[in-house]
Amino acid sequence: MKELIRLFLKLGFIGFGGPAAVIAMIDDEVVTRRKWLTREHFLDLVGATNLIPGPNSTEMAMHVGYERQGIAGMIVAGLCFILPAALMTGALGWLYAEYGQVPEVEPFLQGIKPAVMAIILGALWRLGKSAVKSWSLVPIGVAVSIALLYGINEVFAMLGGGILGLSALYYWRHRLSTITAVLPFLYGLLQTPKVEYSIWTLGWFFLKVGAVLYGSGYVLIAFLEGGLVQTYGWLTQQQLLDAIAIGQFTPGPVLSTATFIGVFLGGWQGGMIATVAIFLPSFVFVSILNPLIPRLRKSTLMGAFLDAVNVSAVALMLVVTIRLGMNILTDWAPITIFILAAIATLRFKVNSVWLVAGGAGLGLLLI
Repeated sequence: MKELIRLFLKLGFIGFGGPAAVIAMIDDEVVTRRKWLTREHFLDLVGATNLIPGPNSTEMAMHVGYERQGIAGMIVAGLCFILPAALMTGALGWLYAEYGQVPEVEPFLQGIKPAVMAIILGALWRLGKSAVKSWSLVPIGVAVSIALLYGINEVFAMLGGGILGLSALYYWRHRLSTITAVLPFLYGLLQTPKVEYSIWTLGWFFLKVGAVLYGSGYVLIAFLEGGLVQTYGWLTQQQLLDAIAIGQFTPGPVLSTATFIGVFLGGWQGGMIATVAIFLPSFVFVSILNPLIPRLRKSTLMGAFLDAVNVSAVALMLVVTIRLGMNILTDWAPITIFILAAIATLRFKVNSVWLVAGGAGLGLLLI
């Protein structure tokens, strides 16, 4: 348990760059260095996590905790990973409520971003070798990558990849009709009439978001904008953008944006309610899903589905890397940092902690 606490507190403090980067860091720590999990089982967890609501990187931390120490380990790992980001964003939310502005963070981020890209690249190389078990899976990865590049929702792309795997390797058995029937209902849960602010209404809103949130942080932005700005009118567009900027700047899960908003709207009590509400569904989903994954892997049919979903998860990380590269690698300085960090992680297996710290330092010097 002490190892779990140390590891996930550390990752909570250095987990910059979004879910793909943090999953890469977790892979480096628990598969490559500590050998707590095989890469094949780690991939099964990544694939399964992409098919349930909630923040993928946080749920991976919970899965690792469950594998090591059961339910107690899941709770400890999840809390340790969430806590640093929640405290940072909460403190910044209090400052924002007091002074009405966020600190200038761009110089600090410019060096970290290309280093994070290199961390993702290293994970892609390791996970890709394990995920592509046969050439028959390659077309699935290509198809999912193309779908994602054309703007298809992540969860539909993952499910589509899994269904392609079933169709190609075995036979058609599952239909998307149930999913297409359920999604409008889930969306309808978020559509509530305008009400006066209270911490309980805030908690209920974030509980619903945590229970149905699929995809990237951009999906979270859509929910927040539709609910807190358009429906409730509790935030302005500028305040929402500032909250998202803080969520991106701080390490750990971007869902800690909820803590910032909660503190801004309702003080520390509001921050605590918002944080618990948005992350609580993930603890429930992981506790239900984790024991089922080994059984699913033993099933021939579901094993084929997991293989295809794993390739799809790698394709998702590849597309994230491409999109990041188009936005980040626009000048000689970030390109230099990326190349140096890539050599460090691929050739010398440098720990992600030092890559993040080195990227920040080089960013201050070069950018």
